[in-house]
Amino acid sequence: MKSTVEKLSPTRVRINVEVPFAELEPDFDRAFKQLAQQVRLPGFRPGKAPRKLLEARIGRGAVLEQVVNDALPSRYSEAVTTADVQPLGQPDIEVTKLEDNEELVFTAEVDIRPEIDLPDLSALTFSVDPIEVSDEEVDTELQNLRARFGTLTGVERAAVEGDFVSIDLSATVDGEDVPEAKTEGLSHEVGSGQLIEGLDEAITGLKTGESTTFTTTLVAGPHAGREAEVTVKVNSVKERELPEADDEFAQLASEFDTIDELKESLIEQVRRTKRIQQAEQIRDKALETLLADIEVPLPEAIVQAQVDDALHNAIHGLEHDEAKFEESLTEQGSSREEFDADNRSNAEKAVKTQLLMDAIADKLDIQVGQADLTERLVLMSRQYGLEPQQLLGFLQQNNQLPAMFADVRRGLTIAAVVHGATVTDTDGAVVDTAEFFGPAGGAEAAEAEDETADAPEAETADEGDDAEKAEKAEKKAAKKAAKKADKKQDKKDQDTAE
Repeated sequence: MKSTVEKLSPTRVRINVEVPFAELEPDFDRAFKQLAQQVRLPGFRPGKAPRKLLEARIGRGAVLEQVVNDALPSRYSEAVTTADVQPLGQPDIEVTKLEDNEELVFTAEVDIRPEIDLPDLSALTFSVDPIEVSDEEVDTELQNLRARFGTLTGVERAAVEGDFVSIDLSATVDGEDVPEAKTEGLSHEVGSGQLIEGLDEAITGLKTGESTTFTTTLVAGPHAGREAEVTVKVNSVKERELPEADDEFAQLASEFDTIDELKESLIEQVRRTKRIQQAEQIRDKALETLLADIEVPLPEAIVQAQVDDALHNAIHGLEHDEAKFEESLTEQGSSREEFDADNRSNAEKAVKTQLLMDAIADKLDIQVGQADLTERLVLMSRQYGLEPQQLLGFLQQNNQLPAMFADVRRGLTIAAVVHGATVTDTDGAVVDTAEFFGPAGGAEAAEAEDETADAPEAETADEGDDAEKAEKAEKKAAKKAAKKADKKQDKKDQDTAE
């Protein structure tokens, strides 16, 4: 077989392939074996009919067509390997010459991964927001914790924001009832905005037994996007009473003895959340800086496929009705032109990111280990509520494992990029990226670090003192747990009595 490559653009090639008929003999053998099993000829058992008789019965043209159709994929793959190109998507194959007993000639046009000139990644620098914990943020966490231990008490006044109400709801569209919108005894926190738009405003000011009607736009069900008249009746109003933020509450709600210790813990909790947010910003800033500095040619067919897929998903819930889709966009304050522009921009960015990460992964020789794949599989299984083996079977059946592998490799790549970069916050302080992106030595260093952490510590002369301290700490923890359990039981008994 002979093949040549024509470069049509930085992202597309045409591969010309010539296959002598002598190389197709194994393909003819397979084709006749399959036909012999399918075609019954008098006097011959299934699978035993001679080639000449089968060819006379079916016709040379039909056999030749099957051989060519079966041979094209393997010969295309062989040509791709020989040409050392990395195809993207499916090729457009055209048979340009087919002379029986002489040769098969075909062309294959396909998008390929472009060559990308990469800069010195160790020179990458960018800044992110510093980690700052305010008193207001800590107070919010404390208030949320107090709310978890609060009690609800019925009141005779009108409902205000923060109250809990029991309500009945019903709705009509053009005077006709909407059965799926009817509910009774629904519990709702006023001001939470968790139900339909306009509900909180309608409830505010109502007392037990009072009702009102308001107009809103339904967002789900068969009447989605249409205006409805909603009637709400308040069955009861309760306010939440919060426990005092004192040492007693700290012992009830946590493992700490004092409210000051609890607040210190909440400060660290907020700081931890901000570190996670900072890590996300580091990843995004690294990508943003790379995408801005590096030219990546885009294969139009791949971009268009993503554009079409996003559009399909957007209008699928509207029965692919273009008019309904544009009406929905108008209600959201957008337009079809804006959607199309944003859709293409997002597709181009996604394709550019994937191509760039793959090129960097090749340059850095990023390897995906079994532990990396297992970690991603476990994480995905938790997200979808499936067992890891069940999810693995689903991915295999739908040929999604290569996509997961590529995604994991790109994640490892951006981590490696961050390791080599200089990351500071806007105050000028250097940011330690090891916590969320692994140690600077990469995957091997991470494994070594884990092994070191798991290794037993060497015995010391203070081992007896350490054991005594541990025993004291265990007794203290047991007493604290018992005290906490008693307080929770007292509270439970009090609530039952009320």
